[in-house]
Amino acid sequence: MLDLVIANAHLPGGASDSCDIGILDGMIAEIAPRIAADAPRYDAGHGLAFGGFTESHIHLDKACILDRCAICEGTLAEAVSQTAQAKAAFTEEDVYRRAARVLEKAIVNGTNRLRTFVEVDPRARFASFEAIKAIKRDYAFAIDVSICAFSQDGLTQEMQTWDMLDHCLREGADLVGGCPYTDPDPTRHIALIFDLADRHGCDVDFHLDFDLDPQGTLIPQVVAETRRRHYEGRVSIGHVTKLAAMEPAASDAWGAELADAGIALSVLPATDMFLLGRGIDGLVPRSIAPARRLQQLGVTVSIASNNILNPFTPYGDASLGRMANFYANVQQVSRDEDLAGVFAMVTTAAARQIGATLPSLEKGRVADIVLADAADEIALVREVAPVLAGWKRGIQTFSRPRPQLIRPQ
Repeated sequence: MLDLVIANAHLPGGASDSCDIGILDGMIAEIAPRIAADAPRYDAGHGLAFGGFTESHIHLDKACILDRCAICEGTLAEAVSQTAQAKAAFTEEDVYRRAARVLEKAIVNGTNRLRTFVEVDPRARFASFEAIKAIKRDYAFAIDVSICAFSQDGLTQEMQTWDMLDHCLREGADLVGGCPYTDPDPTRHIALIFDLADRHGCDVDFHLDFDLDPQGTLIPQVVAETRRRHYEGRVSIGHVTKLAAMEPAASDAWGAELADAGIALSVLPATDMFLLGRGIDGLVPRSIAPARRLQQLGVTVSIASNNILNPFTPYGDASLGRMANFYANVQQVSRDEDLAGVFAMVTTAAARQIGATLPSLEKGRVADIVLADAADEIALVREVAPVLAGWKRGIQTFSRPRPQLIRPQ
């Protein structure tokens, strides 16, 4: 007895033969070349069935605000300033509407687990936090949302924010994060965020080293606090574009430190390329941390969207397949084995980073399944293959049928 059979699907890993996936009570009950069962059958048409994308780093609360911000210089300082002004007028209803717009795009593009940052401070208040809690509840049928209570505009100069973060962690936030590069005392900022994590027993996620000066990295401070508090495997950092400006030997050395301390890294290609390298005439740097090399050194690395349609990133459709292809193209990744590593950065590695169940299709696993119009994971990245359908706990959550070419009669 089965509830559903997804037939004629390919699985990641290079097997050339298609298979059937049997689902019962929200779990994968069987995977076999052919499953004979008196159950509804969904023909995958030899597409790629996988566990879905994982978005490790996104800001749902400040998405889709280009209509209220002016981009003149396209710099990080301008983006921070423009967004800080805009968020003072955010309401719970406004944040919910914009976040839902982006989350629905993420779902139909194949993402079924996600970590979002939510800013709290005296200007943003708790409007965004309350809205994203409602989003998490209302969209649980299709996607697992993890909320990071986040300090964007510094902390040590405005300790009221620390109390607000503490409140969020008591009221439903899953982890805490900070942005040391906006704080007048970045080292103390890092320690204060770890203090909150210690108090609530939660993970930590920092925006770090967001510039192209190879000097002055804050990686040593984060590594030291991680080890001192025995937080190995529970810390993430995002951006870290300083690594892109370093000599390879130096970036490799820091990569080894991150791997040894169990600190994961989110690389954010769309934002990092848009904001950095301004004012450089000719040979503008790519400004993206060497994710594939860091992955080879043992760092858990993910590729993520960061922002959608705001001054930090005035583009985006929440498609991690497109983001993986963008990273591979810009960083000149082309070999099959390297593209498989890129696929992991938006699936299994990203899930490991946010503490989610690994999205593997195996008997006994939860039936979280996404179907893409690709023969394998390599083709998915190379071709930005469209997503066709998705299931969460065995229940179909969306459908995007293959396009049909209509020839003249």
